[in-house]
Amino acid sequence: MKINHLTAAEENFMKLFWKMESFYLKDVMEQHPEPKPHQNTVSTYLKILVEKGYLSTIKEGRIFKYTVLVPFEEYKKFLLKELSHNFFNDSGKEILEFLFNEKLISQDDLKGYFDLKIEIKPAVKVEEPKFEYAEEVLNPKKEKKGKTKDKDKDKKKKKKKD
Repeated sequence: MKINHLTAAEENFMKLFWKMESFYLKDVMEQHPEPKPHQNTVSTYLKILVEKGYLSTIKEGRIFKYTVLVPFEEYKKFLLKELSHNFFNDSGKEILEFLFNEKLISQDDLKGYFDLKIEIKPAVKVEEPKFEYAEEVLNPKKEKKGKTKDKDKDKKKKKKKD
């Protein structure tokens, strides 16, 4: 079943239709919250939703009975897949991280859902590696004074021999 995108207004009508499942135009007019739309507006949206494949019609005398064809769960699945594809690179992991970072889901929610011992830890700073050899080459150690005295003695001995 191919599911098409809905406008915000179509989606609002569908929310009401999903609750009713099967209905007549007069039922929509009764059930719609205030401010109620005009009957012609509702008829137009019913026609559009039939064309998009969300509703089916059965003619009963002079009136139509409408029935929902696309279950709410299927529409939610469609929307979530679209969201995942368009904004999260088809990655469930990215969606979960986003939900967690925005505090829309908690660790307790995850633990309860998966019934696992999950502990999400904040990112750990990795200690930068030490490049000892590079340090030696770039910053050679200065010789201690004691070693320079020995070299000075060696130099003096050489001079005396000459």
